[in-house]
Amino acid sequence: MHTLKNSLIIILTLALGCVVSCRDLNELNINPNGVDPAIADVNFLLTTVQTNVGQTVYDIGFGTFSGIMQHTQQTGWFSGYNNYEWTPLSHSWNGYYSILMNNEEYFRKATQHSYEFHEGVARIMRAYVFGLITDIWGDAPYKDALKAEQGSSHFMPAFDPQQDIYHGILADLDTANMLLSKTASEYRNIVPKQDVVYKGNVSKWQKFANSLALRYYMRLQAKEPAFAEEGIRRIAGDPAKYPLIRVAGDDANISFPGTSSNVSNPLNTVYDAKPENGAYMRVKMGKTLVDVLKGHGDPRLGVWANKIQIPLKLVSGTGIDRTVEIDGEHKIREVSQDKVTAFEANGMKVDFDPEYAGVTISHPLVQIFNMNIANASQGTVNPHASHLNNRYRKTTDPLVLMRLISAAEVNLILAEAAYRGWISGNPAEYYADGVKESLRAWGVEAEFDGYIKNAPYDGLESIIEQKWIAHWTTAHEAWFDWRRTGLPALQTGPAAVRPVLPVRWYYHTDDEINKNRANAEAAIEKLEATPYQGTDQSKNSAWSKIWLLQGTGKPW
Repeated sequence: MHTLKNSLIIILTLALGCVVSCRDLNELNINPNGVDPAIADVNFLLTTVQTNVGQTVYDIGFGTFSGIMQHTQQTGWFSGYNNYEWTPLSHSWNGYYSILMNNEEYFRKATQHSYEFHEGVARIMRAYVFGLITDIWGDAPYKDALKAEQGSSHFMPAFDPQQDIYHGILADLDTANMLLSKTASEYRNIVPKQDVVYKGNVSKWQKFANSLALRYYMRLQAKEPAFAEEGIRRIAGDPAKYPLIRVAGDDANISFPGTSSNVSNPLNTVYDAKPENGAYMRVKMGKTLVDVLKGHGDPRLGVWANKIQIPLKLVSGTGIDRTVEIDGEHKIREVSQDKVTAFEANGMKVDFDPEYAGVTISHPLVQIFNMNIANASQGTVNPHASHLNNRYRKTTDPLVLMRLISAAEVNLILAEAAYRGWISGNPAEYYADGVKESLRAWGVEAEFDGYIKNAPYDGLESIIEQKWIAHWTTAHEAWFDWRRTGLPALQTGPAAVRPVLPVRWYYHTDDEINKNRANAEAAIEKLEATPYQGTDQSKNSAWSKIWLLQGTGKPW
């Protein structure tokens, strides 16, 4: 997925490409009204930060990580998306630190004027973005980050240990819970229309803080189990003090306005100059996810995917490959076994499902999946594969949202905690609540009773599988769960550059290493080398283990 843009927000553009290790930290591009963050009202900054975070989450969760976690695959320009062909120049954290710089100004204004609502939200957003950074890269500037404007001594901050970042995040969220625990009438300067997540609803923000804390305590499950258990037990055991997001109506979502290309769902074909092979056409449903959804009779499949335009049908005889009209609107392509056998010599199996077929994972000829030889150009329509649902062609849609955290995730975290004996309650009940709220979030809650019979609770594997499914468009969270549990047991495809899935992004050569070499190299040295580094010349590898994974035996 191409990088998201947003003309409504303040973007800190750094001339040398590094937020925390360059001198040009005061160069600002400010849109659309020429408002300097130093004089902007906190409510303007609130919208800025929220939208930036939401777009980042959508960009990665429905982009690269969707490919890694085999929700989707690209059929054009797919080497990084499908096959993990990354380098130390592939991914930079500059945009994340730009968000944090804006948030820091928001935080300063909030504390300066004793706006407790805004301070609480700023702490949540800070925790959220630093969480993404350390989840993806590992050690990173934290305590001394965002201070470059104070002078040259802050231009090259140390990379804080990942453990310290996680603990700092959780401290921020605990403070946010306290700040947001009052009645709504006790807060000042809340402008509901500027809060694009919760419209100024303080109680929902408090639930967000505690739900995010629950996420990060569970993140530490394999590395610091006693610490994780204590935190989850404390939160889950006192719902009056630590309310949580338990119903989909409290999900933290942001809508796409859809009024221009810069504020629309980035996959849309309305503003795409070349929709015939643009962002939407390149992305197809992945076989791994589609097969699981079909196996459970999952009603979310029809929400996320289109049915195949022209299904394949195996017929008797030889030399047969013909398209037959069924009625005025539908066609079917009939093929004989000899044609199928010849095609399958490339390693891809033909899928004869009459409704949904997911693209083979990480295959070098993915663009011709399901005998799509007549239309083999990169990133174009494949009438024999499942494209994304037409809602993803639109600029905006009620279900196409930037999703930050959900009741489904929270309930499934509680299910895992109960499974591990950390909290009281029946894990099967928490599990059912998680499934139900995911179905509700996607508008198919009426199908719950039938669905849960097909996908009943069956221990940890079922919990993580449902989290993996529920993290559609937020696949990075499924990746984080996979890293600590090894579930689902995903396998790479023949074109993957390593025999196992990656576990981190590289530190960027230009933006993170060359600008802050001593500190970056110290962080790289703390990574754990693995047999899967391949051609990587140092431990700065996507297959090196970060602190969170070291000593856990996970995911491989």
